[in-house]
Amino acid sequence: MSPGWQGVPPDQPSAAGGGGGVVPPDQHSATALADELIGGLRAFAIPMRTRFRGITVREGALLPGPAGWGEFSPFPEYGPAECARWLACAMEAATAGWPDPVRDRVAVNVTVPAVPPARAHALVAASGCATAKVKVADAADGGPAASLPADIARVEAVRDALGPAGRIRVDANGGWDVPAAERALRALGRFGLEYAEQPCPDLASLAELRTRVDVPLAADESIRRASDPLAVRAAGAADIVVLKAQPLGGVRAALRVAEACGLPVVVSSAIETSAGLAAGVALAAALPELPYACGLATMSLLTGDVTADPLAPLAGALPVRRPPVDPQRLAAFEADPGPWRARARAAARFLGHR
Repeated sequence: MSPGWQGVPPDQPSAAGGGGGVVPPDQHSATALADELIGGLRAFAIPMRTRFRGITVREGALLPGPAGWGEFSPFPEYGPAECARWLACAMEAATAGWPDPVRDRVAVNVTVPAVPPARAHALVAASGCATAKVKVADAADGGPAASLPADIARVEAVRDALGPAGRIRVDANGGWDVPAAERALRALGRFGLEYAEQPCPDLASLAELRTRVDVPLAADESIRRASDPLAVRAAGAADIVVLKAQPLGGVRAALRVAEACGLPVVVSSAIETSAGLAAGVALAAALPELPYACGLATMSLLTGDVTADPLAPLAGALPVRRPPVDPQRLAAFEADPGPWRARARAAARFLGHR
């Protein structure tokens, strides 16, 4: 490698232990290292099997470094400041690696998009997972009120597929206001909900809803899109936190958030390739406690991958490993790197302000 790889100080202290140095904290050195990594960036565009989060093609980029490939795949609506965290995660993966694991397997849930009941049943039955996360409050169904009958039918099908011992969690992506969330969770509660993920969009609404329903609440967007991810605990807005490596700035940064929040953690993906999922698996593997199945079994949502050995669950769990990027698989989904280089360089200007 070129001398520029030495931009990661070997004696830089790790916030979470293990795995070598981390991205330098000062903006100048971080930006210089990012610029070098971005020079080798490769972009991808992989069609999805089902529309998810309003997208039908998952786009992103991979950055090569001495520790491997790091994924940079913020969603289209994210601006440079938010994207800086995603870039920091990719840089950590490419240059520093991750902390040592404390487990070799991570239990996972099957993710059920906003699909008809028969399709939901089939997805769960084929997954081998004992836990399912079901998307609800889908805007495409006509809004929260219109979607509730479809949500009920979907969750009922999932309960039938899992059987009485399986666990169901629902994810509204902030799609309900407090009254709608209360109505929906009371209606869906008869199927036995483990928790509801981000039922309302803001902390104040989540805190109010917690006083109205018995279903535990998990914060996702309120963590990953917040300027202060720790505010969720101060607001009394959640029982569980959902952490994602990319939006929080990497595995070590997410471990610091988990420690500071002091709440049970579910690690989830941002619908990445196996290169990005590996960071989520590393995060889940390094947590001292992991009481819930994680939302990392999302490769099935994509029609392809950048590795010949995808991170796919076996008997409801993912092995803790980092599959290598395969040049031929990457080439099959390669996209124009220009826009992604520009986006990464814009994000790099904010690295010192994470």
